[in-house]
Amino acid sequence: MFIVITLMLAGILVGWLLRGRRIQAVRRAITPLIWLLLFLLGVEVGGNERIIRSLHALGLEALLIAVGATLGSVLAAWGLWRAVAGRREGGRA
Repeated sequence: MFIVITLMLAGILVGWLLRGRRIQAVRRAITPLIWLLLFLLGVEVGGNERIIRSLHALGLEALLIAVGATLGSVLAAWGLWRAVAGRREGGRA
């Protein structure tokens, strides 16, 4: 984990030092590199017997978390919208 954080901070530092320059090669390489990382992650997951055997349970948990997070976000946005709209209509909140 220390290596990951160090690499991230090093990238931030290099980006900050080069912020005035246009580095087109990096911009062109980002998307293909992300695709490569996702592919390699898929290869790693596909090769892990334990993950493949428990994929149905992991999928259900992921679905429940995604639905819960989405509903929570929608409810919070709706409540905030009503509070803001109520204030604009004359102090009703």
